[in-house]
Amino acid sequence: MTEHHILVIDDDERLRILLRRFLEESGFRVTDAASANEARQILQGMAFDILVVDVMMPGETGIEFLADLRKEDPVPALFLTARSETESRIEGLEAGADDYMSKPFEPRELVLRIKRILQRNVQKESQTATDGVSFGPFHFDTTSGLLTKAGKRLHITTAEQQLLSSFAEAPNAVLSRDDLSNIMDGRMEGRSIDVAVARLRRKLEPNPRHPVYLQTVRNRGWTLRTDIVHPPQQA
Repeated sequence: MTEHHILVIDDDERLRILLRRFLEESGFRVTDAASANEARQILQGMAFDILVVDVMMPGETGIEFLADLRKEDPVPALFLTARSETESRIEGLEAGADDYMSKPFEPRELVLRIKRILQRNVQKESQTATDGVSFGPFHFDTTSGLLTKAGKRLHITTAEQQLLSSFAEAPNAVLSRDDLSNIMDGRMEGRSIDVAVARLRRKLEPNPRHPVYLQTVRNRGWTLRTDIVHPPQQA
């Protein structure tokens, strides 16, 4: 199993170094950023399993950063702060944080809380998998044909529902035109499948020319990648 990748965001260089060392010794892969702006640049090219974010940073605060990030990215996050007041905790949780720790903190407790958040995320994904298929911020309910992105409903046509249902029956498997036509009992064939794939990509992909989820496998067909939870953001 691939090690979990953590992005630590804190303007305190000494703390970043200590956190990197301790988290790496605990089996995590770690990248760090000194500001919200630097973190945003890193997120454009890397995917992470969880963020550890300092609240009180110069310029854009951790709360402002996460609230903005939550518009597009559901990646789990844990706040670190010297502020322990109840209102501060509430403000952080309302911004989208999964947990909140006050400085100074015990590193072993931080690791336990990170592992707990990651485990909850795995359990949540396994629960939704029984009702359909999840990929990145999307969830497709195969029973109702409902497609959501970060909990918000997206409109797709009946043909797109049928196509996505076909991929949902065999996530991460490569399906050819013939495979898809057979799954749909001939309701869609040949080039009409290509057109439907292209239309569906325009609704799913950050950049349809470089698909992340509904990928082309040359000379074989397409595959719906459900193992990419938090893809790099496309410029």
